[in-house]
Amino acid sequence: MNDANRLALHSVDAAADNPLLPLLEAQRAAFLKVGPTSYEHRIAALKRLRQAVVDHHQQILDAVDADFGHRSRHETFFADVIGLLGEIRHTRKHLRKWMRPRRAGWSPQFPLAKARIHYQPRGVIGIIGPWNVPVLLTLSPLIGAIAAGNRALIKTSEFCPRTAEVVTAIVSQAFTPDEVAVVNGGAEVAAHFSALPFDHLIFTGSTQVGRIVMRAASEHLTPVTLELGGKSPTIISDDYPLDVAAGRIAQGKLLNGGQACIAPDYVFVPTGRREQLIEALRAAVSRSYPTLAGNPDLTWIVNERHFERLKAHIADARAKGAEVIEINPGGAPLPEGERVLPLTVLLGVTDDMSVMQEEIFGPVLPVKTYDDLAQVIDYVNSHPRPLALYHFDDNAERTARVLDQTVSGGACVNDVLFHVAHEGLPFGGVGPSGIGRYHGFDGFVTFSHQKSVLYQSRWSVQALMRPPYGPRLERVMQLALRWL
Repeated sequence: MNDANRLALHSVDAAADNPLLPLLEAQRAAFLKVGPTSYEHRIAALKRLRQAVVDHHQQILDAVDADFGHRSRHETFFADVIGLLGEIRHTRKHLRKWMRPRRAGWSPQFPLAKARIHYQPRGVIGIIGPWNVPVLLTLSPLIGAIAAGNRALIKTSEFCPRTAEVVTAIVSQAFTPDEVAVVNGGAEVAAHFSALPFDHLIFTGSTQVGRIVMRAASEHLTPVTLELGGKSPTIISDDYPLDVAAGRIAQGKLLNGGQACIAPDYVFVPTGRREQLIEALRAAVSRSYPTLAGNPDLTWIVNERHFERLKAHIADARAKGAEVIEINPGGAPLPEGERVLPLTVLLGVTDDMSVMQEEIFGPVLPVKTYDDLAQVIDYVNSHPRPLALYHFDDNAERTARVLDQTVSGGACVNDVLFHVAHEGLPFGGVGPSGIGRYHGFDGFVTFSHQKSVLYQSRWSVQALMRPPYGPRLERVMQLALRWL
């Protein structure tokens, strides 16, 4: 039974009698007692979180490695440790400015009034983390929640139990339970968690489970941020250097074993350049991974179920006529028990193949050809909106055309993945790839209530609109028609 079905089975019970409710009630009571926290309090909390991550960075490397069977320690360090520390630093640097009430501008209907937007904490934020980047994507939303003055409950992924223990230790060092607490467990616990009446709930994971989480949250009208996935297309122009494009695409498909929601899912290349792209991919993989067997730089597929799922995609594509090309530098056989999948290129793919219907989430790369850019744009627009889109092209006019005529959560020009690492860019999907966004200022805003406040002047135009109505107001109405 898959995760979505197990979660659905427990959803009714979780809503009826929720054993996690006391945790939420304790945090909400503390929030109401203390009220909105000061700038100094939030900065101190962020400093404590930073120190806890630094203190546990070695345990993070060990735990994630153990949960995956093997995960590149360098990838874990830069993604799960440095990624978090960079976001904390960015937030601390800008928080004072973010917290200030923002001017809403002047309105001719209120010529002497002042309008401001005040940022208030929502209350208690629920955070459901994923397994693929289990520390960064679990604690990154917490940074925005703390910056906005909230308290938080965190649900870790059951697929990374050792990492969940480290996340619990980090949170326990930095916070008291009525500030931030961690809940660990399987699908039943996840169902209880998503059914809690949070003030805001953020979920990172699959679109299938995201629908269930949103359904549970709707029982309490809990606002949600859903960071999902989808099939992110990559488009290579007819004159972009293939060695550069192939090197960056290969990195994006093999980083974390391709297990990233923003990994390039499939590639469009001009018809006459397909074979050149294959050779460029071979060369790029060989440079980065001279051998696959026992390579410490390669991250394994997280578990046997996902490993078999990827092999089933390849088998289905082969059975339906696709050409399968495994890029295994050196040709050494992979030892039994190592969940390493070579970069597997699929040619001649069609939409009836499972690999073109589902998010791949692994190092399998379908390659499609095109003769006209309009074909590519039409294809992308006829499918669910992706979380990311990648365009390799030095022609600014063509790039603008692709960006303007397609809709995606984010985009990267002449590279893949790295737009998500920029603290000043919001991260989020659109439609089936997600709802809402966070990171940096956008995370602060997502986890804040934007209260609209009008400061009325002693004299106001609105005084002219009080009854008794008569000729004077008629003249004002005619004036307004001409002026506005």
